Formats: sequence, C-alpha cells, structure tokens
Amino acid sequence: MMPIWSTACLDWKERIVNRQSLVTFDALFPDEAEAALSIFRDLILVDVPGRPTIGECCLPWVYDLPRILFGSYDAEGISDPANLGRRLIRYFLLHVAKKNTKSTLAAGVMVTALLRNWRESGEFYILAPTKEVADNSFFPARDMIRADEELLKLLHVQDSQRLITHRTTGAFLKVAAADSETVSGKKTIGLLIDELWLFGQRANAESMIREAEGGLNSRPEGFVIYLTTQSPKPPAGIFDQKLKDFRDIRDGKLVDPQSLPIIYEFPEEMIKSKAYEKPENWFIPNPNWGKSVDPNFLIGKRAEAARSGKASLIDWDAKFLNVQAGMSQRADGWAGAELWDRGSDPSLTLDAILDRSEVVTMGLDGGGLDDLLGIGVVGREKGRKRWLGWAHALISTIGLYRRKANINEYRKFLAAGDLTIFRFHTKDAEEAESDPDVAALLAEFPPQISVEGELPFDIRFVVDLVELVRDGGLLAQVGVDAAGIGAIVDALAGIDITQDAETLDAVRQGIGLMGAYKTVERKLGDRTFLHCGSELLNWCVGNARVVLTTTASRIAREEAGFGKIDPLIALFNAAHLMTLNPESGGRSVFDTMDDGEDPQSDAESQASLAEEAMILRDPQHPRFEEMRERFNARLAANDRDDLYA
Repeated sequence: MMPIWSTACLDWKERIVNRQSLVTFDALFPDEAEAALSIFRDLILVDVPGRPTIGECCLPWVYDLPRILFGSYDAEGISDPANLGRRLIRYFLLHVAKKNTKSTLAAGVMVTALLRNWRESGEFYILAPTKEVADNSFFPARDMIRADEELLKLLHVQDSQRLITHRTTGAFLKVAAADSETVSGKKTIGLLIDELWLFGQRANAESMIREAEGGLNSRPEGFVIYLTTQSPKPPAGIFDQKLKDFRDIRDGKLVDPQSLPIIYEFPEEMIKSKAYEKPENWFIPNPNWGKSVDPNFLIGKRAEAARSGKASLIDWDAKFLNVQAGMSQRADGWAGAELWDRGSDPSLTLDAILDRSEVVTMGLDGGGLDDLLGIGVVGREKGRKRWLGWAHALISTIGLYRRKANINEYRKFLAAGDLTIFRFHTKDAEEAESDPDVAALLAEFPPQISVEGELPFDIRFVVDLVELVRDGGLLAQVGVDAAGIGAIVDALAGIDITQDAETLDAVRQGIGLMGAYKTVERKLGDRTFLHCGSELLNWCVGNARVVLTTTASRIAREEAGFGKIDPLIALFNAAHLMTLNPESGGRSVFDTMDDGEDPQSDAESQASLAEEAMILRDPQHPRFEEMRERFNARLAANDRDDLYA
C-alpha cells in the first residue's frame, strides 16, 4: 500500500522556536531507515574528545535527514510493485548555520549510502565549489573509515584522489571540486552538493549541477542532498532558485512529495523585530547549540563583528545566524534601499502610471554591448502629486554572453516581463548565441530581431515608448547621460525630441545625480514615491553602492561589474527631471514664470527670474535651497494654483 505523506511543515515557526523536529512524518519504510541508522550511529568522530560514535554524542535533529533519506527507499515494492527499488523522496535541502556539524553529517550520510548500496560500480559524489570545501567533506569520511577496523576491510581510501571505493561492489564515493574537476557524464546514484550558496555565484552552476544529477534518470534509488549555509550577499543563481522552491514546499505553497526541506532560520517576524540579535534566540538557526556550537564564542565574535562595521556584521549574521542578506543590508548600499519595499506597488504598470499621471518624465541609461539599456519613467500623480516609478531594460544576445554570471537573474526578469532580449545582425551575435547557456535561455525566451537597414530593436523600442508618452500629452522631458549612446539621441531627434525643443536634457551623472537619489530617499520615507516593485528594480537597488567623494557622493555598481544598475540610474534621470517641477502638458513652471505678472518684490530678489530658473534646474548649485524656499513661499503667497494645473 502506498504510504501517504507531506513534506510541508506548516507549523515550522512554532516547531523551531520549541526545538522540535522540522520533519513532520515518520520514515515511510521503518525497516530500511533502521538498517541505515544502525550504520550511521556507529560511525566514529575522531575530532571529538574520547572519539565517540555519532549515536553517543549527537542530538536528535542529526537523524532527521538520514532517517527520511534511507527510510524512503522501497526495497521490496511494498508501496507498489512498480516502486520496487525506488526512493520515493529524492531531493533534500539542509540549510543551517556554520559549525553545526554539516560536513560531518554529510560524510556520515554518504559513507552510509555507499555501504547500503547494492548496485555494482555504483557512483556517489560529493560536489563542492572549491578544493578547500571538498577537503572539508572528504576528511571526516576518511577518518570515520580509518577509525573502524571493520570499515577498513570493506572500504579502500585514496587520499590523493579523494576517493573511497567499496572492495566488494566496486561502488565508490568521489569528492569533487567544481573549480578543477569535470562532473559531466556521470551515472550518479547519490549526489551531495555542499555549500550551495557558493554555486549560486557561478554562471555555469545550473548547467553543471544538471549534468551531475543526470544519472538519477536511470537510477530510481538515487538522491540529491543540497547542504548550505547562508550567503553574505542576497541569494543568487541556483541557490536563490532552490531556496525559494524549498521554502515554498515547507510553507505548503508548492506540493512536491519528492523533496524535503530542513531549513533552520529565523521566522520573518523575528528578523523584522530584530529579535534575531538577542543571544537567547541564537539556538534557532543552530540546532547543535551547546554541542559543536559554543554560545560564549558566538556572543564574543558578534560583538567583535559589530565593532568592525556593517559589512563585517552582515557577513557574520549570514554565516553564524543564517540571516539572509537583503538589498538593504549592504555596507556601502544606497540609503533608499532600506525603505525600498515601503514604496512597492505592483499595480504600477506603465499603463497605470500613464493613466494616473498629469505629467511624465523619462530617463535612459546604459546600452553598451555588455550593458543593459535601462528605461525609467516617473509620473506625477493627479491630485495627490505623488511620484510613480516604473522601469524596463533591454539586453542584446551579445550582452547575455558577456555577462553570463547574471544569466539566472536575467531569466527571472524575462519571465516577469521586465527585460527584453534582442539580436544584432553581426558575427559576434552568432558566436554569443552558440554558447550552451545562452542558447538554452534563448530557446525559452526567443530574442526580438533587429531588421537590417533599420534602427536596432532596442533603439526602436525606446523611440516608440517616448512617442507613446508624448502623443498622450504627458511628456515633459527625456533625460539621457551626456556621454551616452549618440544613436539614441539621433533617433529621438527624428520624432522632434531634442535639446532645442527642450524635450531632451543631458542629465549630469555621478555627483550630479545626488540631488535626485536623495530626493527619492526622502520620498520613499514619506511614501510620496511609489514604484512598480519589480524584481529587476529590486536587484538594481541591491547592487547600488554609494561612493563618497571629498564633498559629495555618487551611486555606482559593484567593482566586479556584474551587478547592473542601469534601470535604476534611468529612473534617477527621470526623477531629476521631475525635481524641476514640470507642469502638465510638458512645460516646466520655470518656463512659464514670465507669462504673467512678476510676483517678486524689488527688496526680495537679487537674481532675475532667468537666473533663478537656472539655479533651480541644478540641485547642486550653492543657492539651490535658497531659491527653492523663495519660490515655494511666493507660490503660497500668491496662491498660484494655475502653476500646478
């Protein structure tokens, strides 16, 4: 009879606080579980005083994973004749803070699997991101075997190859480092992937792991275990994908009885309330609290990290408290990132902004061959005067190839409709698209085609979008980087968007954008800036860092260049134009100040209206605040509502 089980753990928040198991069901086949656990419990830990066995010194949580892993194998077809020799639960994630015997547990499980295996010449692998991590997994397995005379008779250890071979079946356990060893063409039965978060930083990790897992197709008893601590940066790549999937399984949002999540992390409420900072709660991500995890050590080291600064503290919390770094937790991050979620409004599509706005400004940024071309739109809401933001990006197939490290992020943005791929008609494009990772993405999301002899697709996209806003009677100005793509400026001139017509503005970059991003910060604070909340913009905000100069600051991307910010800068370009307070219909109030009677008194002003307008266009001008206060006071005194019409 087929057993019935669910791998969800809907009450995990209560269980983890009460130190209860995060696995809600028993082994599907208890006899199989006990047979494996009898081996697992007798493995010797040579680095623990007295050389005890696992059964003599480990806490109950250690047995959750091996109990279900081995106890889900139907050796006799009990559940169904078709399931003879099949493992009914095949995928496992153990997500736990550092120093919770993760490597030792990995070694014990894989040695047990090698001993319980019946298939001759069976292949078992521990895949680590680096040689150092591979050694951390291999050494405990080697030591367990050498400490037991019976195991030494059964298993042959070869240190130089990080290889353990069963003398009878010929099956082997190989510990491989992904940075130096190939993992393709394997007939894998059991695969353990250590430190998944580090694989998330590799451009080819998804393809590599898919190759390593491929053998399970012909090995129904096969399994995959993902082990990981948290990343000091926001989760990326395959780590981000797997973590989201397993969390959804745990929370009952995704039903997958073949996958078991065991995730030791703080409930979201404890993160928001900062309760995770209290030492009395640190047992939550540390199930081996009081054993391999020393409370006094952690207390002292966190205090040391706090003294070293925000970057050190974020890194420490990720490693030892399993706290996920968010976009607001970057040591040199933009201050607005901490408030970014406050302004999120997923209903703000482009059409919604055009419908709700009285005037719109647009910004462009990027567009190089390995860049995103970012498009930002800011609308001023009718009546309430709030700013409403939206962004989109385009990338060429050449850009995909040159920035393969971002390919998993790009896949998410494409699926959400926030990114568009296009193709140039060049030899370079053909070479880029022949790359396996790029080709796989393009098969899923076919690129838009540039028509030979016409504008490239990305420029055509920009022109059509600007034309749409202008023809709707909403466009005030388009802001571009003065050192940006000349072809875009030329194309916009074709629809009469030019500097001479005052519908195109060369926005000063670097410290010149300081006024714009600081204005957005404040508006996020009082919720007068709302944005579409897209994954694309969230990613860019997380990538943005503030670089201090002698007298000012500027927004930049990370040094490595992979974390793009072009759509965010495009949004700031649009925000800069909106700080100039354009009137409905596309003309700035400063352009119409001399249409009526001059409201200034002789005693009040030391600058002409033309000079005042010039100063108010430059937030970096020394007299900007003075002129803004004077202008606002004059508006209030004269009740010039028509200026905002």
